[in-house]
Amino acid sequence: MRLSCTVNGRRRVADDVWEGESLLYVLRERLGLAGAKDGCSQGECGACSVQLDGRLVAACLVPAATAAGCGITTVEGLIEHDGSPSDVQRALARTDVQCGFCLPGMAMTVHDLLEGNHAPTELETRQALCGNLCRCSGYRGVLDAVQELVDERAARTAELEAEADRRAADEWETDPGAAPGAHRTDPNTPGGEA
Repeated sequence: MRLSCTVNGRRRVADDVWEGESLLYVLRERLGLAGAKDGCSQGECGACSVQLDGRLVAACLVPAATAAGCGITTVEGLIEHDGSPSDVQRALARTDVQCGFCLPGMAMTVHDLLEGNHAPTELETRQALCGNLCRCSGYRGVLDAVQELVDERAARTAELEAEADRRAADEWETDPGAAPGAHRTDPNTPGGEA
């Protein structure tokens, strides 16, 4: 059978796919995306984690045929537009791991977690990672990396907001008679001005 789906934002087609093939096999062997690993073939280790239509799945358990027409994100799809690793990938790369076999799956899990929860507690991070096995290094480094990443993102957001506030204040000072729509407004402030 012919399988057509969108992988990492690009339309991809795999020919001669057997109906019983897993999505993991198609990604690795037919499409050449080796980031997802085959650690257990039973959905227990998390090494093959990918997003299927925005939902984290164990690719080794997903029949490839069910992915037809779907959007799939693999660890290769996390890279920035300039080709550099994403902030999640960079944070995990800084951890002390021995072999790194588990990191692509953990990167997908952390990416998935942070998409829905921008400031997870350590317990929430542990719960998200409970399906990812690391047989050699443990999880402390990964937990610390996630917290550091959350802190970095919060600091970056605060900087951007402060810069936007400075620009709005500068604009107000240079043109106080401008139309109200030309200034940043805040519905919680009397008069609507920020």
